[in-house]
Amino acid sequence: MAFKQNLLNARHHLVFLVGLALAFSLVLSLEQREFDNDLIDRLHFSSDIPNPKPRPLTAQERQWAQSAWRYFEANTQESGLVNSVDGYPSTTMWDTASYLMAVIAARRLQVIDEGEFDRRIRNALVSLARMPLFDGILPNKVYDTRTLALVNYDNSPNERGIGWSAIDIGRVLVPFNILAWDHPEYTQGVNRVLQRWNLSPLLQQGVMFGARVNRELTELVQEGRIGYEEYAAKSLALMGQDVSQALRYTDFLKMVPIDGVAVPTDKRDPRRYKAHNYVVSESYILDGLEYGWDRISHEFAWRVYQAQQARYQRTGILTAVSEDNIDRPPYFVYNTVFSSGQAWHATTDTGEHADQFRTLSTKAAFGWYALYQDEYSEKLLAKAATLESPDKGFYSGWYEILGETNTALTANTNGIILESLLYIREGRLLNVGKGSGQVQLAAKER
Repeated sequence: MAFKQNLLNARHHLVFLVGLALAFSLVLSLEQREFDNDLIDRLHFSSDIPNPKPRPLTAQERQWAQSAWRYFEANTQESGLVNSVDGYPSTTMWDTASYLMAVIAARRLQVIDEGEFDRRIRNALVSLARMPLFDGILPNKVYDTRTLALVNYDNSPNERGIGWSAIDIGRVLVPFNILAWDHPEYTQGVNRVLQRWNLSPLLQQGVMFGARVNRELTELVQEGRIGYEEYAAKSLALMGQDVSQALRYTDFLKMVPIDGVAVPTDKRDPRRYKAHNYVVSESYILDGLEYGWDRISHEFAWRVYQAQQARYQRTGILTAVSEDNIDRPPYFVYNTVFSSGQAWHATTDTGEHADQFRTLSTKAAFGWYALYQDEYSEKLLAKAATLESPDKGFYSGWYEILGETNTALTANTNGIILESLLYIREGRLLNVGKGSGQVQLAAKER
């Protein structure tokens, strides 16, 4: 009784203390928000990032372009689409984007002639306009390249499909934009594809959502982590879509020291958001090759690259990590700079450890070389150049623990190699408004 009476007597003090605690929590929250919003302003931007100018390819580089193109010659189906992996008749929108970018690069590098370019682009656009959509809304995550049927990731038929990927759809819009701006004769074909798509469920209040099937129901899940999220959002922005939240670097940004370099990571908890954070080379490389980076991704890409260079200096192991197919189970591994709270973590898409399969990624080596052309990227390229197959392009990489070649052959590896070589010659690949003259932003005051 005495305890209850004491509580009643002290209730005013207790209310005051609870209020004080809430106010303190609010101040901390606001300070944290201010810190997050202010982080970019306080970020040190590097002044020594290499910026090589476009130049003609060497004879060796032209030979590499011809070699990379052989993958697509060997893996094109009658449908007009290309296998994502050598001999495996399946593709995603990401891999189809790699194919279309490879065709564009091969033509500009004069690896193929105008007739072959025209035939390949038209065939691919016709198939993309014919293929069934998931729930009649957007492209399924995976298709059979022979029949255009909706399939599972193991290429088994799935009449309904398994959902869509916002990141993959964002990537395929990159070659669509290049075709519309630089090759307007294909604009009508691109429109036929896009007119069937409904982007409304994919974009809600500036956030990108993917779809998956859960107990026969379509479930929307926020998609994209730092690096990939901003890269995919940029092409949607070019289509006039609201991706204001997806383009924000600071909302979930956390800088993590890795081998002496503060590397940008995403602090969203995979247990809550049902998606892992993979800090890899690929999203930053594509952002640089295709868009020429923005100020922030320019700095973040440099840090991701510098961390890999620092690991090489510490261990003597050439490091260029990315997501890659591998030639044995589990067949796909994310070789990361950082993931799931660990530096240099190699993992499957289900979160299982795969460190024994960590590889030097061939496409990452070519990409970093194209973008920086410095001493370390030349070392990476020298190793990647040894991973050429006799007749189907370049293998995916080199296992650093096993000490052998990862003999997987993919559209993504060879497509990014062709993109990288075109970047060396022309600079960024997506130039909205190119050839339309200098843009006049405002009337000059008189």
